[in-house]
Amino acid sequence: MKKLIAAFIFLLSYGSFAQDFENIDSEEIVTSTETETVDFSPIDSETFSITETFEEAANRNEIPHRTFSGLTGVENGYYIISGVFSNDRTLNKTLKKLRKKGFDSAGYILNPDNDLNYVYLAYYPFGLEAVDACASNLDDTFTDDKWILEIENSVAIGGEEVDLNEEAESIENGIAPLEALTGTSDFSELEKIEEVQETEIATISNPTYVDNDLTETPTNTISETTSKTKLLQRADHYFDKMWYAEAAELYEQALEKGDKNRSKEVIQKTADAYYFNTNMEKAYEWYNVLYENYGKEMSSENIFKYAHSLKGTGKYARSKRLMRLYSKKMKDEPASELVNNAKENETALDNILNSKKDYEVKNLAVNTEYSDFSPMFLDSNQVVFSSAKDSSFFSTRRYKWNDQPYLDLYVAKINEESNDLKNALKFSKKINTKYHEASVTFSPDNSTMYFTRNNYGKKLKRDNNGVNHLKIYKSTKVDTEWTEAVEVSFNSDNYSTGHPALSPDGKQLYFVSDMPGSLGKTDIFVVDVQEDGSFSEPRNLGPTINTEQREMFPFFNGTKLYFSSDGFTGLGGLDVYESAFDVEEGFAEVKNLGQPVNSNKDDFSYIVNEENQQGYFASNREGGKGDDDIYSFKRLIIEEVPENNNAIAGFVTEMVTGEIMPKALVQLLDENGIKLKEMETEDDGSFIFEDLNDSTKYILKTIQNKFVHNERLVETTVNDTVKVDIAMKRLEEMIAVEDGIKKIKTEMIYFNFDKSSIRPDAAKELDKLVSVMKEYPNMVIKIESHTDSRGSKVYNEYLSDKRAKSTRDYIISQGIDASRIESAIGYGENRLLNDCNGSSPCSEANHLLNRRSEFIILNM
Repeated sequence: MKKLIAAFIFLLSYGSFAQDFENIDSEEIVTSTETETVDFSPIDSETFSITETFEEAANRNEIPHRTFSGLTGVENGYYIISGVFSNDRTLNKTLKKLRKKGFDSAGYILNPDNDLNYVYLAYYPFGLEAVDACASNLDDTFTDDKWILEIENSVAIGGEEVDLNEEAESIENGIAPLEALTGTSDFSELEKIEEVQETEIATISNPTYVDNDLTETPTNTISETTSKTKLLQRADHYFDKMWYAEAAELYEQALEKGDKNRSKEVIQKTADAYYFNTNMEKAYEWYNVLYENYGKEMSSENIFKYAHSLKGTGKYARSKRLMRLYSKKMKDEPASELVNNAKENETALDNILNSKKDYEVKNLAVNTEYSDFSPMFLDSNQVVFSSAKDSSFFSTRRYKWNDQPYLDLYVAKINEESNDLKNALKFSKKINTKYHEASVTFSPDNSTMYFTRNNYGKKLKRDNNGVNHLKIYKSTKVDTEWTEAVEVSFNSDNYSTGHPALSPDGKQLYFVSDMPGSLGKTDIFVVDVQEDGSFSEPRNLGPTINTEQREMFPFFNGTKLYFSSDGFTGLGGLDVYESAFDVEEGFAEVKNLGQPVNSNKDDFSYIVNEENQQGYFASNREGGKGDDDIYSFKRLIIEEVPENNNAIAGFVTEMVTGEIMPKALVQLLDENGIKLKEMETEDDGSFIFEDLNDSTKYILKTIQNKFVHNERLVETTVNDTVKVDIAMKRLEEMIAVEDGIKKIKTEMIYFNFDKSSIRPDAAKELDKLVSVMKEYPNMVIKIESHTDSRGSKVYNEYLSDKRAKSTRDYIISQGIDASRIESAIGYGENRLLNDCNGSSPCSEANHLLNRRSEFIILNM
């Protein structure tokens, strides 16, 4: 958050851990595939020359090709691609069919840029081998359309996935130019800021303590500069006091002043300052500079922060790679277990990204330009929340972490219709002070409240390290007034406690602390509330709930615990999680609530009314009114499943490149070719036709300018969606050169035995030819028709000539001027392509090669 999660939450995240504010998020995901080389011997030694490059050989053989770079888990080399699919079910069916046909090594590659799967027939480590195999139709075992995908800068040929440790160690240690990443800032106002009195600053002055859980603290991992400028000394002073907003600006100003300031220490502190202030965009910029110039020297903690800043900016795939590097740098787990954990985390993230969005989320009118968060039900009609809106009439007290006012508690009424909060007023004067108050919880009878406040008496109290911790305070209601608050017995001047949350019966109090016995930076604990008001010893909720990172903002409704964490797999920053509770079994496995409650920013302080499934949470996501905003939510009522769920859906892509095709026209026809519906594909290339008849055959016709029309026969399944992926070929790709002769290539033009009339299937192929001629209005062709050697030579010439002229007449009937067809001649069996001349037995397949129509281009 740049937000008061920076000021209080992470004050509430407990002083020393406030600055470990990490973001977690995803950019691209690549499926790991294993490839085996298929041995197809070339049938023509002249397919390529050993002196040619791959591109030259592919272009000469008119084989389309494309290159992908930097794919995780995919071996460098050349893959013969037969199709592109978006649906796993269709993909698996296709692979099964290919393997049944003998393509045992068939597999697929997932392109993270468009989430499409590229099915390959065979893999070759060298390009000329792939060209040779493709040109030979893989020894005549696959004659359909195909192309070659080159993979580079990925996994070494014959090797394993690139080791990120080695990758990091290969980075040079020179400082890259920073001009592209830094901008000029106006510090005129900053120069006027006077340092506020220590009694008004709730902060941590010892950075070593702040990082006490790290493998290496910043003061130890960064080489000290012997002679620092006054500007850097001032920036360090602000950084050590956790005044990150000011520190970040001063560091950036220093970095603009030249190479002498561009040290590892300054770059890291610049990134950390933005990170602790939850400006993940700027944190990413500077961690990226640090990684590119000092990658091998980065501690595991800084790699962790870098990975979280990547998630915070939506770069999921890069974040995954960095998290694997982070795991490898941690030495307390076996390497194999780390690999398994990384894969499990990636699968979990994919599931979260694909989770069903069954919430309606709204930003509330009560939000301000400052931080508003931590809502809690006071009763069925009111909510108490924390806000940093300024409460001083003449002056503004501001917290130096992020230049935000201090927090107070407010109460607002719930609008029953909209679930919005209205008429927000200051809570009791006995509770609000000049320091922070937040995160409140109430007993079932509303006679007792617990909340979090800075540790202070007449002034702020600090421990031996100079840290002002947080404490939980208790107040009771007498008549209509709240009494002066007193701190609870399990507080300490040496650690923080906060974020209290009572169980529905008021007998357990959950809270967050970094007390001894914590598993991570902040853990969730629970105490029993005795009948006399005293408390049991705090109990850690254990590793099912708590991680090595931060858990906070618990809310327990008796059957489920909701809380926020950045220690589990999530979308970025703090995510909201739930864990079901059973008296005998305890807490169940933690589940991420998914989108839209969670985002790639910080999402926290989630509360819900289980009866109507409505509630509130806070977030610093994009589109808010201020720093942290409160959002209302309600789970959408699931409508009764309609009787007819029959649908046909899919994606339209370009055949050669695999790129999605938005705005392509898709028509739904019946078996007789009568148009029933039509639609344009969405921006992601998708389409769907719903409410279709059971077990009925339909024709999908896809139309797009400059592309060959595509038709697919599809049959619906009862109460299911049939997924169809359509790949369209460009008209220009129907033009090919064979033996130096330019031709329009179509599928076989079939005629009935001893007939010359145009069949419906032949008409569809000729329509493609007509489209090419319309695309190239100056094109002139000649038609040549051929037969096999069976039958008399004279009759074959006569029949082929009639077929050639029938073909010409059909093309003219479709709007092509007769002058553009120079001739239409049948040659009978005079131009056989093989030795099937009747002198020796021939297979039907070889005879079929001779029965053909050719369309030769004379002019373009």
